[in-house]
Amino acid sequence: MGAAMARKLAEAGHCVSLWNRTSQVADDLAAEIGATSAASPADAVRGADVVISILSSGAVTETVLLDPTVMDALAADTVVCDMATSGVATAHRLNREFAARGIDFVDAPVSGSTPTIAAGQLLVMASGSEKAVGKAEPVLAAFSKRVANLGEPGAGQAMKLSVNLVVHTLNSAVSEGLALASSAGIAPSDAYDIFLDSVVAAPFVNYKRAAFLDPGTPVAMSLELTHKDLRLITAFAAEQGVDTIVADAVRTEVGASCEAGFGESDMAALARFLGAPTAES
Repeated sequence: MGAAMARKLAEAGHCVSLWNRTSQVADDLAAEIGATSAASPADAVRGADVVISILSSGAVTETVLLDPTVMDALAADTVVCDMATSGVATAHRLNREFAARGIDFVDAPVSGSTPTIAAGQLLVMASGSEKAVGKAEPVLAAFSKRVANLGEPGAGQAMKLSVNLVVHTLNSAVSEGLALASSAGIAPSDAYDIFLDSVVAAPFVNYKRAAFLDPGTPVAMSLELTHKDLRLITAFAAEQGVDTIVADAVRTEVGASCEAGFGESDMAALARFLGAPTAES
């Protein structure tokens, strides 16, 4: 996701400085798009008008962004945007720490995929002050169709968890549906074609077809990260006093798939864990 965003930012004419925990990744991408590969997070944010962070978890995001060298490198008029699914607690902590330094923070998780970014159609679920979101919006427009401001930081994460609750339970439902159809002797590709012609043909079901039917499809979101999201979702729901019976069951199911060795596979590999063959099987 971050690489796809960087490509669109460079295409739009923005001066882009990249940092990745695996330096070779940033070096290769920088060479490809004409960006700068920074030696450290502090070097990456120094002099930036807008900082975009999209890391694997809230804990990693806090470790990187709240590092004293990064905090010291940020200019007072910089806007920091966290676009990962980091969780509500992380959004609150980041906002608190940046506000203490007079730095604007935008909690800005997204809905979409790498192709969605390439098409400039990503949905950004932002939350922050009107000033901060307004400054970040022209930059985010390079890869998004809409930047919605949902209120105070934390609201973006709450909305993202709500969206992902639907996404991950839908992923489980499609996986179980494929496994059930296959158990009756229906070819996976035929079953999927029926899904796409039926009332369940949501955009997610459409663009995940290749991932469900071909295990060689590049991983878009792993089952490990899906499990991370589901833990955030169910924990936040419990704090809010909201019952998530289906999401709780899906969390258990996805956790079992990770324990069975599918953790690094795409989320659609849940169907294979449940016994559904691929189109090539």
